[in-house]
Amino acid sequence: MAQPQQSAGAEAEQPPLRVGMVGYAFMGAAHSQGWRTVGRVFDLPRRPVLAAVCGRDAAAVRAAADRHGWAAAETDWRALIARDDVDLVDICTPGDSHAEIAVAALAAGKHVLCEKPLANTVEEAEAMVRAAEEARERGQLAMVGFNYRRVPATALARRMVAEGRLGRLRHVRVTYLQDWLVDPEFPLTWRLRKEHAGSGSLGDLGAHIVDLAQYVAGEQLSGVSALTETFVRERPLAEAVKGLSAAATGGTGQVTVDDAALFTARFPSGALASFEATRYATGRKNALRLELNGERGSLAFDLERLNELSYHDGTESPAHAGFRRILVTEPEHPYLDAWWPPGHGLGYEHTFVHQARDLVHAIAEGRQPDPSFADGLQVQRVLAAVEESAEKNSVYTPIAV
Repeated sequence: MAQPQQSAGAEAEQPPLRVGMVGYAFMGAAHSQGWRTVGRVFDLPRRPVLAAVCGRDAAAVRAAADRHGWAAAETDWRALIARDDVDLVDICTPGDSHAEIAVAALAAGKHVLCEKPLANTVEEAEAMVRAAEEARERGQLAMVGFNYRRVPATALARRMVAEGRLGRLRHVRVTYLQDWLVDPEFPLTWRLRKEHAGSGSLGDLGAHIVDLAQYVAGEQLSGVSALTETFVRERPLAEAVKGLSAAATGGTGQVTVDDAALFTARFPSGALASFEATRYATGRKNALRLELNGERGSLAFDLERLNELSYHDGTESPAHAGFRRILVTEPEHPYLDAWWPPGHGLGYEHTFVHQARDLVHAIAEGRQPDPSFADGLQVQRVLAAVEESAEKNSVYTPIAV
């Protein structure tokens, strides 16, 4: 995907793409890593510049700017959007602010990258899509950040499915298991409050696996039947929050989101799918697993072994057929011609480098980045259908179009 690195003089001639980021915690750190690294690895048509980062705590955001290499710090996202030295606004805030920031940034003539899920509601996501469509007519582009598409192994899986290696799909099964809420004394962070997060494991983890399943399969879900559950309904109030860690203050508050979501689904082709998302799988830290079974073969991916893809060629003789490991580190594999020699694996943070790479190319070429806000809206409609089905005792619920 990339060519040999340019000389320092050629790099200086690249027009800059000046980035302003809103939010600086867990996702902000990951996005910073992507923007800071991408131009040092890939040959880009524009040179990313870390212009400014924004957060409400002046001291904390200044410290984050110094740590991650941002030139300036702001405490009001409106001020960041108004800056003349910002071409693209990268939104890494909780979901309740995505729509307001994205719509304002697009109206101000900025490109936008917004973390997943796109919004907290279908209505907010629809407003963001309308704003993105209007902005595109003026030359501004918008993308939603489903970074697991950028794992080389999942990108290779998509390529293999598109090439027909599996034939007609029969089954897609995906799980995303974490355990950071197992302790009932873990504090009530924003991720556990519907007004801020929109939903719980469904939006946090489920959005990822819905998008990934649809991306690799190459088609969108048509309907779902779902269960959700909140296991611990009251938790200590939170004081300091850092990533997925928090400290309690005193007093308790209600958990207003799901702790786990389990649903089956259909694809228009007739393939059946199953999804499980939970933050209560004791011992599982970030266990995202995907398997696809087709009439001619199967593929399996495990995020905790993200440099590998398991492939079974069902057309081979049973005498020597079976799942084999593909070590996804070859220059012929997606993104990897710019990295290390074969056998030298990548990690989680590289998905954000690849995300930045793809967005820079799309902006330079004036084409719609992938996934678009429309793709984010479609995932939001799946999440809404899951919630509706769960509220109606798992009744099969078509995905709104």
